[in-house]
Amino acid sequence: MALRKLWFSAALLAAIAATPAAAQTKRKVYISADMEGVAGVVTGDQLGPPGFEYERFRGFMTDEVLAAIEGARAAGATEFLVSDSHGNGENLLIERFPKDVQIVRSWPRPLAMMQGIDGTFEAALFVGYHASTTNPEGVRAHTMSSAHLADLRLNGVSMPEAGLNAAIAGHYGVPVAMISGDDAIVKEAQALLGPIGGAVVKWNYGFHSARTLTPAAACDVIREAARRAMAEPRRKPYVVTVPVTLDLRFKNYRPAEVLAYLPIVERTDAHAIRFRGKDVLEVTRFLEFVDEYEPGLAP
Repeated sequence: MALRKLWFSAALLAAIAATPAAAQTKRKVYISADMEGVAGVVTGDQLGPPGFEYERFRGFMTDEVLAAIEGARAAGATEFLVSDSHGNGENLLIERFPKDVQIVRSWPRPLAMMQGIDGTFEAALFVGYHASTTNPEGVRAHTMSSAHLADLRLNGVSMPEAGLNAAIAGHYGVPVAMISGDDAIVKEAQALLGPIGGAVVKWNYGFHSARTLTPAAACDVIREAARRAMAEPRRKPYVVTVPVTLDLRFKNYRPAEVLAYLPIVERTDAHAIRFRGKDVLEVTRFLEFVDEYEPGLAP
């Protein structure tokens, strides 16, 4: 009888260890990575294939995302989805990532910089982000398109890309835990989203100038910020009231004129339009249409 009880206890313990309790301990993290906020980035020379420093800097971008993963993992995170959200969406050196990390690449995507986010994620981390187009400070400050957009508002509130993306995450109940970039975006994001973790890797002097950490030092700062962010109690998600009113202001007349031909779009002045969506996902799809559509799309 004693032997049978001992066997039963051992079997019970083994069963508990093998049950879905392991699944319950999964901590999924979504990382959206841009490039303008990476340490050392100041001009187009670092930001795209024509730039003479681009190949080096896509490596630095990759290092910063890896640092965020390492920090979050040190605090207990177990799964990662990374969105390559800069330029052509083909910047990250994917062969350098651990086998258990998945990566979203290229465009278009219905949820843009947040493609793949859903309610199973515990938190979102923003790496390499930049200030908004309405911010008078910030290296390469813009919102979606520095060439075309002068403002983007959700329910009357001007948004950096971090705000729009936080609202997408918030739709699924996922909070933003940390952001890295220059001092301007960390300040802007914290003012909008609350006391999220901030990793400042450079200090702006102007649109094309900054004082910066070295790539290695920046990775140390990001790693520690991600670790702290994931170790702290869960933050509140950023949720916008529905339905959502999107106001877009263009730097030129014709986009507002032509988009207003659509019956779902209202032209509010010479440079601006308004679109009302049932939620932030519908608004984001409309934004992707505005940003991506052109008659010569192929294949």
